[in-house]
Amino acid sequence: MPVEFLGIGGTNDGSETSPRSGPSFDKQYTLRLARAHQEYGWDRVLFAYGSGSPEPAQVAAYVADRVEDLQILLAHRPNVSYPTYALKTFATLDQISDGRLTVHFITGGNDHEQGREGDVLTKDERYSRTREYIQIVKQGWTSREPFDHEGPHYSFKDFVSDVFPVQQPRPRVSFGGSSAAAYAAGGAEADIYCLWGEPLAETAQQIASVKEAAARAGRTDVPKFQVAFRPIIAPTEELAWEKAHRILGDLQRVGANRRRLSGPPQNAGSQRLLEVAAKGELYDRALWTPTAAATGGAGNSTALVGTPETVAEALLDYYDLGVEILSARGYDILDDAIDFGRHVIPLVREGVAERDRQQATPLTPVAP
Repeated sequence: MPVEFLGIGGTNDGSETSPRSGPSFDKQYTLRLARAHQEYGWDRVLFAYGSGSPEPAQVAAYVADRVEDLQILLAHRPNVSYPTYALKTFATLDQISDGRLTVHFITGGNDHEQGREGDVLTKDERYSRTREYIQIVKQGWTSREPFDHEGPHYSFKDFVSDVFPVQQPRPRVSFGGSSAAAYAAGGAEADIYCLWGEPLAETAQQIASVKEAAARAGRTDVPKFQVAFRPIIAPTEELAWEKAHRILGDLQRVGANRRRLSGPPQNAGSQRLLEVAAKGELYDRALWTPTAAATGGAGNSTALVGTPETVAEALLDYYDLGVEILSARGYDILDDAIDFGRHVIPLVREGVAERDRQQATPLTPVAP
């Protein structure tokens, strides 16, 4: 089973532990970071979405035109665009990138963040809208004949696009969430289902829930699974834990005001991370939860701490659960991308190759 690595296509050097040193869209840094991911063995980078952030489709096009081979994951929130417009944007970007695009649809788990751009739907209504939106995008990518649509959120007649993706029949659709509504929508529509880094047992439960939702939707296949972590690595275990506690101190210092302003999380994924953190600090080989607690369970926030060998073995544990896409980003975004690519990715790929060899080798019968 192949394994893929997803990094972050950031537009500046800021992170949760330090402010950025330049503009929100620093073109030179954006290219330097993308090229580092390409050089050090990553497969794909995410261009994330935020209500006030640089527009990710344009950033992705800028990078795709200048960095060959690196795959693109474009985050998109359905509340900001009509689906017929969005599907043309995606198809055009797939043309620009010569077929390197995957689209990650964000339903939105925070009413305040959604409201910043005029979205007033409830959480369940947002999931219903996202599912309908994805269905329209898929049809628009593949239909060469005009079609009509009449649904609870969108209505139009006689639409046909004049730009189509390079990928056939279409680019992959990525989706995430940890609620029943998310499992239902993503289980039905997603090619890739994204989870945040929880302990192995909880991750296995979520994978089972998505598979069940896919079966209820009538699918004969299941999505690929992706899990995200914040790796903290160093040459020795002692140095890795010293580094982890320094980062935790920075998170607690920088994030205190942010947590007071945002309040408790509304989305199930963040709530689950906080529940895990409340039960314990360290799980399995290397999953460390205080970084999630310090940020209020904000997004990808649980850490894997240890030497490259320890972190690689921890990632292989998730691979053994059926996780084929491993998402990772550090707190020093550029340097950590290089270190992870140089020291961890080769070990994981080696471990996957060894598993493949073992599965391909027939057992030798034992003589009686």
